[in-house]
Amino acid sequence: MTVTELFPTLRNLPRADKLKVMQFLVTELAQEEEPALQPGATYEIWSPFDSHEAAHKLAQLLESEAPQA
Repeated sequence: MTVTELFPTLRNLPRADKLKVMQFLVTELAQEEEPALQPGATYEIWSPFDSHEAAHKLAQLLESEAPQA
């Protein structure tokens, strides 16, 4: 079936079904664009845990923003 053949069928769908079709197509396009996470795979993420430099900079920022008494 071609896209041209689909248009009349899509036109006759109720609004809720048209939204479902849109959601399906957007999901399909997103999956093609972004690499999918693989089940069971391990992925490295960054964490601020044990990041003493970040903690120091945050403390400095908080101190500089604190109201002066």
